[in-house]
Amino acid sequence: MNEMDLTLLDTPGHVDFSAEMERALQVLDYAVLVISGADGVQGHTLTLWSLLERYKIPTFLFINKMDQDGTQKDQLLKELQERLSSGCIDFGEKGSDEFYEMIAMEDEALLDHYLESGEITESKIREMIAERKIFPCFFGSALKLQGVNEFLSDLAFYTEEREYSEEFGARIFKITRDENGNRLTHLKVTGGNLKVKTVITESDEKINQIRIYSGEKYETVNELQAGRICAVTGLSDTIPGRVSGRQSRAGYEPVLEPVLTYQMILPEETSASVMLPKLRQLEEEEPELHIIWNEELQEIQVQIMGEVQLEILKSLIKERFDVDVEFGQGNIVYKETIADVVEGVGHFEPLRHYAEVHLLMEPLERGSGVVIDTQCSEDVLDKNWQRLIITHLLERDHRGVLTGAPITDIKITLAAGRAHQKHTEGGDFRQATYRAVRQGLRMAQSVLLEPYYKFRLEVPQQMIGRAMTDIEKMQGTFDTPDTTGEMSVLQGIAPVSTMQGYQKEVLAYSKGMGRLFTTLNGYDICHNEEEIIEASGYDPDRDLENPCGSVFCSHGAGYNVAWNEVPEHMHLESVLAKEIEEEEFDELTQRRAYIQEESIDTEEIDRILEQTFYANQHNKSKMEEEENSKACTGLSYICRKIIGKKRYVQEIPAG
Repeated sequence: MNEMDLTLLDTPGHVDFSAEMERALQVLDYAVLVISGADGVQGHTLTLWSLLERYKIPTFLFINKMDQDGTQKDQLLKELQERLSSGCIDFGEKGSDEFYEMIAMEDEALLDHYLESGEITESKIREMIAERKIFPCFFGSALKLQGVNEFLSDLAFYTEEREYSEEFGARIFKITRDENGNRLTHLKVTGGNLKVKTVITESDEKINQIRIYSGEKYETVNELQAGRICAVTGLSDTIPGRVSGRQSRAGYEPVLEPVLTYQMILPEETSASVMLPKLRQLEEEEPELHIIWNEELQEIQVQIMGEVQLEILKSLIKERFDVDVEFGQGNIVYKETIADVVEGVGHFEPLRHYAEVHLLMEPLERGSGVVIDTQCSEDVLDKNWQRLIITHLLERDHRGVLTGAPITDIKITLAAGRAHQKHTEGGDFRQATYRAVRQGLRMAQSVLLEPYYKFRLEVPQQMIGRAMTDIEKMQGTFDTPDTTGEMSVLQGIAPVSTMQGYQKEVLAYSKGMGRLFTTLNGYDICHNEEEIIEASGYDPDRDLENPCGSVFCSHGAGYNVAWNEVPEHMHLESVLAKEIEEEEFDELTQRRAYIQEESIDTEEIDRILEQTFYANQHNKSKMEEEENSKACTGLSYICRKIIGKKRYVQEIPAG
């Protein structure tokens, strides 16, 4: 253990800090998951476990507080194996036959080898841990140092150093500031070497210092090898979660977002204009914290994960800026999406300006966010203008038209655009792009989304009926309850808005025996959409900051055109309408080919009529032959008309 050199990253385990914890997971080689022996596997433990699985991080488990009354090792180990993984192995039984049998059961090839040889090597156990096939479990009490030395000894023995690429790479996981206000970028070197005065971001900023921290103290170095974690100074545009250079581990951006918004109440002597830039520093450090200035209400709004984070933020503002802030009542953060495919058109043409943008907008699966793409030909619009439009699509959160909430789960594709060789400027495409998004949203069938919790509710068996009734009243859904044992378990999803405060209610009616665990499950259709829209009082046509209409030019002057009239004035033809026409034409062609293949042609008609009318002609007079010939010609004409009409009727598209 004395020869082991490790960097410890301690992150909050509370659900309100899930995003911070998830970013830290991306730079770990191994994880130590601490579980309370008094509480067992909680709902948020399962969330952490799924994230560890997502990032494929080998994990050791330390079950703490085993000195408390009522904790039973065998029962806890069984719970770990049932709810986390059958590979959770008690390393306190190391060396016993049962210990090796449990390990062998987690790998078929190893089991065959063990049955033949009766042994498992220590190197094989290390390999099994690294591959996440087994998870060493240790039971003890950190307060009384019970089992701690054994845990640390095995942690050193059963871990291995990773191999890294020689090509430089780094992953940023945190932004902080030191006591002097210097901005610190915390990162892990995932390949090659990191040196002072090198550039690792898209800007030309260079690293001034490389610091290796131990608590609040640090030492500076000029170079750092792959696998090490450090903090660097001199960078002002870094963002947690971003990767520089080669990415040695496939990563995911944290998907957890704030679901609650609060009004920040400042002291009378503190100006919002002075406070806002300071709060932006905190927003840099905590990306899951959103600071919003509401121009209409002239107030600062804070979007966070939960009430615990709110208390931390309050104390942090006091410590950092010596300002006592309060917060108003929390509200739910809603989002909006669309349910159909539309084409948004934005036109901006006041005098001596010109830009037109066509965007195809289509709904995506829940949790997809906003995806930007382009299918516009450079023959239609120059590549530089296309890049500018994409930049404007990405540079802001676009507001929906139901409540003014941010949009999500939408794919926006640049389909067409037009610039003027003389009059177009960069700002023209910004206006046209914003208006195209808004016009498309007005054309579409918009849908309001709200956040949902995934919950696990444990109550005494006789109270499961009450619990099920409560969840139904909260517009939630749940699986068939597990009623084995004294405690019944109910799992499902429910809106965040209806589950707020339910924890206290559970404790009250279960007399302290019930437990409710919640984790954010993402956004889905709002259960009371009409009520929320009416309460918001949002009018998209009066939102001057986000106009839905366009500006056209006539007789040397610009004039506004309402969103629903833009298609009648736009200069480029509709891309979506053209695609629909092409699809209908292809379908019509296929139908015509089928009908022609199945129909009787005109030559066949003439042959049938000839056989019918000219049969036994040698017995008829010349006058009769002429009359029959006329009748045959007329009937042939009528038959052809009927068949032609039949084809016409069959070729009409449905609807």
